[in-house]
Amino acid sequence: MPPYISLQQEEEQALDIQVVWLGDYESWLEKQSERIRNWLGHNDFSAKDGALKILPGEDGKIEQVLLVKDPQKWNLWALADLPKSLPEGTYKLVIEDLSSKQATDAAIGWSLGTYQFDRYKASDAKFATLVLPEKADAALVERTVFATNLARDLVNIPTADMGPKALEASASQIAGEFEARQTNIVGEDLLTYHFPMVHAVGRAAEEAPRLIDMVWGDNDHPKVTIVGKGVCFDTGGLDLKPSSAMLLMKKDMGGAAMALALAHMIMDAQLPVRLRVLIPAVENAVSGNAYRPGDVLTSRSGKTVEIGNTDAEGRLVLADAMTAADEEEPDLLIDFATLTGAARVAVGAEIAATFTDDDELFAALAKHSETESDPIWRLPLWPEYRSLIDSKIADINNSGTTGFAGATTAGLFLKEFVEKSKSWVHFDIMAYNNRARSGRPVGGEAFAIRAVYAYLAERFSA
Repeated sequence: MPPYISLQQEEEQALDIQVVWLGDYESWLEKQSERIRNWLGHNDFSAKDGALKILPGEDGKIEQVLLVKDPQKWNLWALADLPKSLPEGTYKLVIEDLSSKQATDAAIGWSLGTYQFDRYKASDAKFATLVLPEKADAALVERTVFATNLARDLVNIPTADMGPKALEASASQIAGEFEARQTNIVGEDLLTYHFPMVHAVGRAAEEAPRLIDMVWGDNDHPKVTIVGKGVCFDTGGLDLKPSSAMLLMKKDMGGAAMALALAHMIMDAQLPVRLRVLIPAVENAVSGNAYRPGDVLTSRSGKTVEIGNTDAEGRLVLADAMTAADEEEPDLLIDFATLTGAARVAVGAEIAATFTDDDELFAALAKHSETESDPIWRLPLWPEYRSLIDSKIADINNSGTTGFAGATTAGLFLKEFVEKSKSWVHFDIMAYNNRARSGRPVGGEAFAIRAVYAYLAERFSA
């Protein structure tokens, strides 16, 4: 079981969390003892969504906990603040008509609300434990919490401990857990095996660039391929970022973190797919052999790319990886990338900007985005903006001629390298919480993986 979720059978030892729907509060209150009514009245308790009050027994000890909830606001994060709000101990939900989905969400959110990144600094935080609700899907709870926290951890670890080599090791650990086949193409071998743009972007760093290629599942099953941007640190290259813009660049491998987390969910659930994960892992550094503005690179696909800006490196490494993915003509190609600041301007830091030319696919993803409390928002692959990344001396430029529509032009750049895949979706993500919210502390965060997993589980159910 995930952190602070219990399977204990002696539920009578757990304290009750009495969940009262907002519209039923007055009728519930009328049925309570005079002692309880007086306690709530003298404490100026106001019934509103999320209102919480510990109710003492006659001996002064906790008798039960009252939680008022609006049923329209019951989602993954409905209970996420409770583990740190309640005294240490074990609690169980007392609630009528809780569906399996609601029970599962409650347990997931509760456990995610206890996340601590304590690799470098010990934490003395204490949390309450929840007895797994009766109708909850225990396997899905554990699967989702593990994957979410895996993504968070990978993003939170600084580059000194999560460079290309360490990212490869993290992938290998997951591959080993599920007996997936993994190939790592490192350094000069990237030229031999035709990943020239991955090599060009990463060659200036002390740690050699690499292409991580993981394959799992039956070759006769539908092909699902995930590509994750693994830029372990981004200085901007010779188009150097200002120091303030580098502070969070450890998170520039957030796409790789999402790819590995989603892959873990797929393999753990034994979905009947042939899964492939491709991660170009590099550090965009500065040295004498760094690639330059104005250079022309020949991609794996054969298309030539003029470098308008060395700080638009993510799309270069993705292009080679996506070409390799596309060569197999997958049924579904998914890529995750912390790609553009323009996407953050468009949808903010808490929504995954989503690009696809498959209307049916997006409609399905949007449905699961809502049910999984995992927000995505579609932005256009507007074809008329393709001219903004034209080059006079190459097939395409990696940087637009204007600051407008930067997320779209980045998506259009990637689209140039997707020709044979039956369906493709691109997520431009933040991979980081800039502010704390229920169950989501400041730091690395999983984006879109719950929505995508729910879609895949529905589409490829065994």
